[in-house]
Amino acid sequence: MKVKLAKPGGAHTRTRPVIGWREWVSLPDLGVERIKTKIDTGARTSALHALDPSLITRDGIHLVRFRLHPMQRTHKPELLCEAPLVDNRAVVNSGGHSEHRFVILTRMVLGGRELDVEITLTDRAPMGFRMLVGRTAIGRTFLVDPGRSFLVSRNKTEER
Repeated sequence: MKVKLAKPGGAHTRTRPVIGWREWVSLPDLGVERIKTKIDTGARTSALHALDPSLITRDGIHLVRFRLHPMQRTHKPELLCEAPLVDNRAVVNSGGHSEHRFVILTRMVLGGRELDVEITLTDRAPMGFRMLVGRTAIGRTFLVDPGRSFLVSRNKTEER
């Protein structure tokens, strides 16, 4: 589904896809073909489940290396990922506690659109989703229908 929006101050229109509160995305630079995400407009930054993140340097470039379990409720498969370090910042988590997290920059594909997104790395094992997509990643690219799911990505029932 797409919605036409009038630009403020003009008669021009543009089309933005509508996404649901849950969607499947891919992170091609990390080798993640599919990961179920929660679209969270209340969160500024996106977050990804990462275990044992460590800072490494290769050819003068700072990278973060971490382990990732992209599927919910299982430790398989386990991917070893590396991504460029953007920042190390304090983030207030959903419990209201501040924690320092590595921030990476990587490509995300959602609804056929490829976006460069900043993602914080944290242990999301106790959470319902291995990835959370925040409003900075969504930007002005998508509209969100909070009452619907999987509007731009197909849900595979065996992967619920």
